[in-house]
Amino acid sequence: MQAANGNAVPTDTTDYVTVFVGETMFGLTIDRVHDVFVPAGITPVPLAPREIVGLLNLRGRVVTALCLRRRLGIPGREAGTAEMAIGLEQAGETFALIVDGVGEVLKLGADTQEPVPINLDARWRDISLGVHRLDGRLLVILDVDALLAFGDAREAKVA
Repeated sequence: MQAANGNAVPTDTTDYVTVFVGETMFGLTIDRVHDVFVPAGITPVPLAPREIVGLLNLRGRVVTALCLRRRLGIPGREAGTAEMAIGLEQAGETFALIVDGVGEVLKLGADTQEPVPINLDARWRDISLGVHRLDGRLLVILDVDALLAFGDAREAKVA
C-alpha cells in the first residue's frame, strides 16, 4: 500500500488494549479481550493460588478473577481505590484480569516493538512478549497464554 506521497505505508500493525497497574502500562492484544467491566461480587476461593482473588458472575457465567498486581509481584493497591477488569478467554474458560485502570486502544507497528529487556524482573519477563517505547513511556506487551497458565501448565511453559 502506498501513501499519497508515494511512500510505502506499513501495514503490519497490532491493536493493543492498554491497562495500568500503578503507573506501569501494559498491552493486551485486542483479539484476546472480550469485555471491559467493573468487577463486583467476587467470592474468594479457598486454597486457590495467590493470584486468584475469587470467582464472579459475568452475565450468567462463572468467571475466575485474577489480580494482575499479585501475578506480577506488585504490592496491593490502597483500600477503596477503583479497579477495572478485562475479560479474557483461555481454552474455553473465561477469566477476569483485575487491573487498576484501562486506557485506550493503540495501533502499533512491528517496527517499534523491541524484545523483552534483559533487566526486566523475571516474573514480568516470563509473561511478556516484548515492549514498545512510546513518548518516554514503556508499554509492556503481556503474553495472555503465559499470564493465565497455572500449575502444570505454568511448569510446562517454563520448561
